[in-house]
Amino acid sequence: MMTKIPDLPEDERPRERLARLGAAAISDAELLAIFLRVGVKGASAIEVGRQLIRKHGSLTELGGLSVNELSREHGLGPAKAAQLMAAFELGARCANEKMTRVPMNSAESIYEVMAPRLAHESIEYVLIILLDSKLRATRTIELSKGNIDTALCEPRDVLHHVIINQASSFVLVHNHPSGDPSPSRQDIVLTRKIREASDMMRVRFVDHMIIGRPSDAYKSPYYSFAGAGVLS
Repeated sequence: MMTKIPDLPEDERPRERLARLGAAAISDAELLAIFLRVGVKGASAIEVGRQLIRKHGSLTELGGLSVNELSREHGLGPAKAAQLMAAFELGARCANEKMTRVPMNSAESIYEVMAPRLAHESIEYVLIILLDSKLRATRTIELSKGNIDTALCEPRDVLHHVIINQASSFVLVHNHPSGDPSPSRQDIVLTRKIREASDMMRVRFVDHMIIGRPSDAYKSPYYSFAGAGVLS
């Protein structure tokens, strides 16, 4: 039998969880449920959100649909499709404005900019953020997109984009779909190799950040290699 959102314990309702824990702690399905407000016959708003994410794989893929495509999705329709596309566009514009305005000079600032994009992805992405002399982002490049466990990346892939774009410094960012930002052995080895290559090319490797999710199980929702002293 379908459980409606009002029937859930108060601390499990998406809107209440967002107010208590912050938006970054809410799953993609829960965010969609807050937007949808109500479900359809046989499916709560949360279940409709889950179905959309399951069908398309991620919010990024869902956000790439046209209004007509969205309107044909179960539980949406033309009005909600238009509103959802506007929400995606607002989020993208806010993220781009923040990225070009806020210097990437601390782990906190990097996480604040990148968490909305990566924290709830179901597969692993590796991104490089190219920076100017004031550590402000000039461009973000998707280096690789992997499966649920790993995305492949090599030092030459990173430095190639740094050099051809004449960037003076850069940040490497990837997410862990499990939500646990703890670095794997592969993450540590890769970071050290990129640091060595960056030193040889005389470009500044500002940080490598792993994006996880807020949880009582982890000390922090992210792991900063610079903060851990690996890049010093």
